[in-house]
Amino acid sequence: MRLPSGRSRALAALCAAVLAGSVLAGCGSDDDDSSGGGSSDGKITLSVGLFGSFGFEEAGLYEEYERLHPNIDIKQNSTQKEEVYWPALQTRLGGGGDLDDIQGIEVGRIRDVVQNQADKWVDLNTLGANTQTGEYLEWKSKAATTTDGRVLGLGTDIGPMAICYRTDLFQQAGLPTSRDQLAQEWSTWEGYLDVGRRFAAKAPNGTAYMDSVTGMYNAMIGQQQTFYYDAAGKLIYDTNPAVRNAFDLAAKAAQDKLSAKLVQFQTDWDQAFSKGGFATVSCPSWMIGYIKEKAGDEASGKWDVAAAPGATGNWGGSYLAIPKGAKHPKEAYDLLQWLTAKEQQVKLFEKRGSFPSRTTAISQVAGTTDPYFNNAPIGQIFSQAAQTMPVQTLGVRDNDVKVAIQNALNSVEAQGRKPDDAWNDAKSSVKAALG
Repeated sequence: MRLPSGRSRALAALCAAVLAGSVLAGCGSDDDDSSGGGSSDGKITLSVGLFGSFGFEEAGLYEEYERLHPNIDIKQNSTQKEEVYWPALQTRLGGGGDLDDIQGIEVGRIRDVVQNQADKWVDLNTLGANTQTGEYLEWKSKAATTTDGRVLGLGTDIGPMAICYRTDLFQQAGLPTSRDQLAQEWSTWEGYLDVGRRFAAKAPNGTAYMDSVTGMYNAMIGQQQTFYYDAAGKLIYDTNPAVRNAFDLAAKAAQDKLSAKLVQFQTDWDQAFSKGGFATVSCPSWMIGYIKEKAGDEASGKWDVAAAPGATGNWGGSYLAIPKGAKHPKEAYDLLQWLTAKEQQVKLFEKRGSFPSRTTAISQVAGTTDPYFNNAPIGQIFSQAAQTMPVQTLGVRDNDVKVAIQNALNSVEAQGRKPDDAWNDAKSSVKAALG
């Protein structure tokens, strides 16, 4: 999963409205060249279609690339929610037009792309990717490679897990604030909830222990090798005890009133970061940049990072790909491989917390600390989680299953729905979505 963009709310709202009408590529400025990438001064405009925030714009990478390549202008089209972005992109892929030169693909979609959509995407080997894939974690590059060797995407980040927490709120609730001590106390997810109950007993007014039980659920699922599909591609979420156990424990957290009952990536969730509405959040590495953006400068030094229960897990991570309808595939690939190169992956981690997927970059970030997070050794914490994260079995409709289960958990959290009834609702939703 990626994060909502730091671009202006006005532009985000405009893009969301446009996408509601299934128009993916119309979120640029009024002076964009309608002919698709050319301009009167001879420059080439490359459009990058993303969901949420990959951090490229916020870290200044587009500006840097444009300085290095004066003939290139970059236009980013970012959509707030991946589950809105993806169906709209499918409409454009089916129609063969109005596609961005580069499109982001969430890890939960990559199996579908490789297995069912290979004819709609450029084989990046034809543009030079065969010199790049060997630098990646093996499973990261393999997931974007077809059985006949076509490479359909280059990896951006991965999402090793931690817990981010507010030291000031913990102190007010009479809890320890040491990251090492907390990591010991919540070495299991049951321990994490035990700490939460202690927090809730003396919580500052208006503050919950965690933001949302769906975040906790996703972190737990991210520690499993197999969750929604098995290695043969069979849908198994409803018979997999790991999925049901994660669902039940997250539902228990909701029933114990440990959550702020927020829906992640919605406006009230964003606002709660700056208002101190919750004390902990399940924190894949990409959440680091999001917290900084939403909590603001006034919260600097109040946040810290500790190892997650189990000290491992992966939540999220994405790819960049070129659709066959792209108007400038060669120039798009030059930008794509630069954005995913070792040097840029290191910059993105240091500035935004996006953990590298290239092994050459991973080795360079292990010593990174972050003053915003009380000088937490984020390089060490996330590197250790990455070393033990499972090589996950991906399914063609992982994200659709995940959304159905998240919606069911939201109903337990916000409406008091009984967990068994909510689980049955999730199964019905999955059946309706997958047919």
